[in-house]
Amino acid sequence: MTPDDASGVWRGCVAWTPVGCAWQPWRLPPARLDTAFAPALGRIARMAAGVRAAVRTDAEKLTLEITAVDDRVSPLDVLVDGALWVRRPQHAGSNVHRVRLPAGSKDVELWLPQFGEITVGPLTLDGTLEPPAAPGPRPRWITYGSSITHCDAAPGPSETWPALVARALGWDLTCLGVAGQCHMDAVAVRTIAEAEADLVSLCLGINIYGEASYGPRTLPGRVAAFIGDIRERHPDTPLAVISPIVSPAREDKPNAVGMTLADVRETVASVARALQRLGDRRLHVIDGRTVLGAKDAGLLPDGLHPGPEGYRLMAERLTGPLHQTAANRLTATPG
Repeated sequence: MTPDDASGVWRGCVAWTPVGCAWQPWRLPPARLDTAFAPALGRIARMAAGVRAAVRTDAEKLTLEITAVDDRVSPLDVLVDGALWVRRPQHAGSNVHRVRLPAGSKDVELWLPQFGEITVGPLTLDGTLEPPAAPGPRPRWITYGSSITHCDAAPGPSETWPALVARALGWDLTCLGVAGQCHMDAVAVRTIAEAEADLVSLCLGINIYGEASYGPRTLPGRVAAFIGDIRERHPDTPLAVISPIVSPAREDKPNAVGMTLADVRETVASVARALQRLGDRRLHVIDGRTVLGAKDAGLLPDGLHPGPEGYRLMAERLTGPLHQTAANRLTATPG
């Protein structure tokens, strides 16, 4: 089963392009990335965060080849019936994974490395008596954010916070976590707007603070336009806006355009609340400090990015609010 087939086995990728006998995953459309004029964004878009193969099969063994550009690459996770079966490290060059599977029919998921540039060969299933089947329809969730959504520090791709939430709720995840590159680029908003989605979540703010990409004059309007462009194409889809989690050293420290992280957080939330008052009753706001706050600062090894325990706690604290948002049960409270 090749990544470019129409079986529905391969999930979470916007596009695949052939590279010899393998395929390059893309989480943003490659044809549009040239117009973003951001080479770093293109590099991150080639990383396979949230990309996976999911199949119901009675196979005795699977084989998958992953070729990595360098040694800085996350593992491959193989799950059987929702539980981690094996975790395989990667190295630069070709990695051929042959995995024995338990007997009988089971749900198998292969979560590709969330970090590192890779290409992927066909997924081969051996010893099957029944035709393999893709999973049935599930609620489609798109989440956009920074490295805190990309989750480089998660121990494996099935343990990023978006993967943990999606697995807990049975959602079909498309993860647009773009480490260092969450600046509300036009290519990102068009990708989200044109995709099918039952829920969209947007984690906005930390890269904007870090790169000073917008200031007090431009940030509110850009946040409003970014949300508005998505809402125009998804008029009935619940949207969740998540403001930045805590970062103690940045909370009160002005960046190059004079904004503190607290300023950025309040701007993102205030724009979302204003859109609620203007009539968007399917827009919801989640304060990032309720996800990881000051009391959780010890879970940020570098003062900014969560470690594995931090990502697990983020998933625990976001599962309920995102589930409520998807069901549109949250009551918008303009403030």
